[in-house]
Amino acid sequence: GNADTFLPADDPDDAREIQPEGDASDLPTCLLCVCLTGSVYCEEVDPDMTSVPALPKETAYLYARYNKIKKITAKDFGDIVTLKRIDLTGNLISEIEDGAFMKLTLLEELSLAENRLVKLPMLPPKLISFNANHNRLKTKGVKANAFKKLLNLRNIYLAHNQLEAVPIIPESVRMFHIQNNNITSVTANTFCKSNDTYYIRPNINEIRMDGNPVILAKDPNIFICLQILPIGRYQ
Repeated sequence: GNADTFLPADDPDDAREIQPEGDASDLPTCLLCVCLTGSVYCEEVDPDMTSVPALPKETAYLYARYNKIKKITAKDFGDIVTLKRIDLTGNLISEIEDGAFMKLTLLEELSLAENRLVKLPMLPPKLISFNANHNRLKTKGVKANAFKKLLNLRNIYLAHNQLEAVPIIPESVRMFHIQNNNITSVTANTFCKSNDTYYIRPNINEIRMDGNPVILAKDPNIFICLQILPIGRYQ
């Protein structure tokens, strides 16, 4: 049994209800993983962990790296609204149900690096750092405005995917990595505003576009609003 290993009852919904308040020691997750106050560490768990484990109520930090988690359901994090950081690097995640992260209004850091995602989930509004390096992301799975409303976002890591276009980057972003993709063009609106030649983009201090087919030097106005030039091919 995969998911069953982590649940104290047959029905996952009941399992959530009967958790003792504030006492995680009865939760099977805490026998397989290390549970400290507010943090759950499930790194390379044996036997294989194939789904997100049931979490103690006040969990703020979940580290579940290098397991065999294949899918994230809308219920996995449903009632753990205290989560601030989720690290699921190095799993086998290929599917994330709609709204899986949307109740997590305190979530600041999310890493889905080294998985098998072809499309991005909806991301919650307070996110500061998002890492989806080394997936299989395609442009049709990443809406142009996927990040647009995330006004606290500082770091976006989308390197080593199959993206053909650069999504809209909010002004709060400082570090933007999209190297080793299939980006073929950049326009005057990618980072700047073609209709406002005086516009200076604040905050950004690193853009990586190396390892893409695009040649960055075609039009000098493309980067006119930036205080740093992107790393990449210029000839």
